[in-house]
Order: sequence, then C-alpha cells, then structure tokens
Amino acid sequence: MAGAVVAAGLVFSGCAGPPAPVPDPAPTLPAGVTVELAQLRADVGPRQAQVRVTNGSDTAIAVGEVRVEDPRLAGPATRVVADRTSTIPAGGSVDIRVQLPPVACPAADEGEGTVALEIVSDSRTAEATASAPDALGFLERLHARECLMERVMDAATLSFTGFEPSPPGQPAALALTVTPTGRGAVTVVGVEGTNLLSFAGVPPEEDLYSLDLDIAAAKADPIVLELPLAPFRCDPHAVLEDKRGTIFDVRVRLDGEPGEFELFVGEEMRARILTWVGDWCRFGS
Repeated sequence: MAGAVVAAGLVFSGCAGPPAPVPDPAPTLPAGVTVELAQLRADVGPRQAQVRVTNGSDTAIAVGEVRVEDPRLAGPATRVVADRTSTIPAGGSVDIRVQLPPVACPAADEGEGTVALEIVSDSRTAEATASAPDALGFLERLHARECLMERVMDAATLSFTGFEPSPPGQPAALALTVTPTGRGAVTVVGVEGTNLLSFAGVPPEEDLYSLDLDIAAAKADPIVLELPLAPFRCDPHAVLEDKRGTIFDVRVRLDGEPGEFELFVGEEMRARILTWVGDWCRFGS
C-alpha cells in the first residue's frame, strides 16, 4: 500500500511539469544615465515637451528613438524630428523634443510615466526604459487644463477666428467665436491678458476682460465676440523672444466650479499679431 502511495505521488509530480519561466526584467538605462521631463515656454503652443537625458557615465552615448508613455496621455509622445540620433558626451546632457499626444480623460490610472530610449552602439540598438520624473509637474497641470477644456468644448466650442490690426494708439480686434453645441451648459467668465498683450479699458491689476457669457444646454448660432487688444509692452525683445504672448487663459464656470484653460490663436494669427505689435509700437521708427 505504501508503494502505491509513493507511485501515485510520483505520477502526480510528473504531471505538474517544469515551473513557468520568469520573464526577464525590462532593460534599464546605462549606469549614470538619467532622464526627466520638462516643458519650456516655447513648447506650450505646439504642445511639445523635452526629454532631458543626462549622461553621468564615463563614455559618450547615442540615443535614437525616444518614447514617453504616461497614463494621462492617450498615446506615446515621440520625437518631433524622427530618425535622428543624439550623441551625448560623458558629463553632458541633451534636451530631446517630443510631440505630446492628446490627453486621456480620465487618466487610465495614477501610475508614473516611463521613458524608453533607443541606445545606439556599434551599429546595434537596444531599448532601455526608466521612470519619467516631472519635477515641475507640467504634465499634471496640462492634463487638468485640457480635460477641463474637453468638457467645456462639449458644451460650446471656443476658438479665435479673426484679427483686425489697428493704428498706433487704438485697440485691435481679436475675434473669439463661441458656438453652443446643445450638449451642456457653461459660463465663459472672461479672457486674461498675456505677458505681451492686454485688453483696452482693463486696469493692469485686474488682467481680465470680463465676458460673463452664459451658454445654455441648447444648440444655438455661433456668438462672435470682439476683444479690444492692445500691446502690454513695447520693448522689441518682448516680441523677438515671444513664447507665450498669444496663448490666452480663458476662465470658465462649469457645473458651478471655476476653472481655466489655455487657448492659442494659432501660428498664422500669431505672426500677424506680432507684426501688428511691431507696427503699433513703431519699432522701425
């Protein structure tokens, strides 16, 4: 009887099979190499960011493809200029610009994002991953603003649709078009000035062109609002070094809660506005 028990035990053990293989851990960055996310002022308008790669090792490294994945983004952020390789000397650092995809509302989860770098060496490549620290928290703020904007745009679309320049001393007209969709209600409280542009008749300490436009949950014709625009400053370097001068903060009230999001005039209108500021301020005189 004991032999039968032993035999049964051997048969049972044989059926169990070999243990499942343990997957290899994801390759990590070379020792001394670190990454972090950042967003410069010039990156805001085109919705881009920087992957800052610091090479603390003793040898140069080359980085090919770059991919940032984060639960707050609807897809990966990749190099603005594809098929480029960045060589980073020992002790040096390089900012690699990536294009941000749309945000995911709500976020897939609350986990931290990752950066994957293609390390190029002797005509061979290997992908290494690391966490993607965002020391200044720009991605969290971007996610909050754009998710709010998505909710607002579900009730009414907002866009800058026209610009009429003016002679020096008189305000120009910036057209903001609000189109109710019929899918919700929102109040457009007002539009804030920028570091380059202000609104005629608004004291500098207030910095808000008040609209108080209530949009009901009913579809309606577009509403075109003309905002009286004037330069906030007339020093030439403010125009030459402009990064955010044509990105306006729009204040709203949605479901009883205040909030704000950024609205860019677009590259074509930005160029026209900057030309007008130069003429208005008589830079050529």
